[in-house]
Amino acid sequence: MTTLTPSRRLGSPRLRRRVGSVLAALAGLFVFACSVFPVYWMVNTSLQPNGQVRGSTLRLWPENLTFDNYLGVIFDHDRAPFLPALGNSLAVTLLTVAVSLVFAFLAALAVTRFRFRSRAAFIVTILIIQMIPAEALIISVFRLIDGWQLLNTVIGLTAVYLATVLPFTIWTLRGFVNGVPIELEEAAMIDGLSRSQAFWRVTFPLLAPGLVATGVFGFIQAWNEFVFALVLNPRPEAMTLPVWLRTFLDPNGGINWAELMAGSTLVSIPVVVFFLIVQSRMTSGLVSGAVKG
Repeated sequence: MTTLTPSRRLGSPRLRRRVGSVLAALAGLFVFACSVFPVYWMVNTSLQPNGQVRGSTLRLWPENLTFDNYLGVIFDHDRAPFLPALGNSLAVTLLTVAVSLVFAFLAALAVTRFRFRSRAAFIVTILIIQMIPAEALIISVFRLIDGWQLLNTVIGLTAVYLATVLPFTIWTLRGFVNGVPIELEEAAMIDGLSRSQAFWRVTFPLLAPGLVATGVFGFIQAWNEFVFALVLNPRPEAMTLPVWLRTFLDPNGGINWAELMAGSTLVSIPVVVFFLIVQSRMTSGLVSGAVKG
């Protein structure tokens, strides 16, 4: 009989760990490829002539690289203009994120830090509101905004987006506020700070990453919303970018897929840029909050 040396006995667990690490890495690469490939295919299609896109040959990279699709999307006068739609989307989204974060932050503080009557009912109501599909509210929302004479306006669409984004932001920020111990504020108040000073100097830096993360999700939700924007802002000068993309669909079936993918790429760029900018601030906020804690 052969006996295993201590090095061989130790080698088997190491081998299993290495195999597990390799399999985990391969699984991660597979998920990453599945997530990135649709984006790559969109950009790849936007850089090809429409004749090649509609052909039967599959091209994994653009052989005849062209930017004419982007020029056509931006400067084509036969469809709704791109720049006004971009301005409308930016205005509505930024207003929605800014106002919703302010109100959601105050509501999350009230629900978490204070005990009052109907507090549990308020939290349950937030959950119930999130379960209501947007399509069920189309008629009532349209009649309400029409009665206020806010159709085809940034203010009217922003008000509707606030009503849809606020429940999510309140519920998310409630978790962040609840995760910061109130004892930190009490210790700061023992050291001589007032309640407001203790909150802004101790608690708020720890909540800043949560505000940024919630703002990212609110930005994406408002930027990509289509149903309310289609119903409330259908005019070419008032439509947002998701509704503007709809102008590429020809009822007769003659769709310019290359320009459609170019428009989709342009719509995606602001979201990617915003996320990259905020991601660095989110990471720095998490580190600084941990140090201050």
